Amino acid sequence: MTPDPAIPIFTAEAFAALGAPDLVYVRPIKAAEILADVPADVTDFDLSPDQTLYAVFRADGARLAVLTDKDSAVAAALAHELAPVSVH
Repeated sequence: MTPDPAIPIFTAEAFAALGAPDLVYVRPIKAAEILADVPADVTDFDLSPDQTLYAVFRADGARLAVLTDKDSAVAAALAHELAPVSVH
């Protein structure tokens, strides 16, 4: 598909500035993504790599929080005066 020149293409920085800094999105992620970022010597939690978690991300894609369910992720964002949206 050829991009339509009438539709602007945003960089991550430009997109983040649209809702800056209050716009966040919530999406499901697999626990394996989280486990990949945990140092090997940290063993005080138990996650199955196939477990679905819900992460809160800034508009630029930076992960801010990970929770066990979508309602908690949205509530956490709202509690921190952020504007959560869902992505599919």
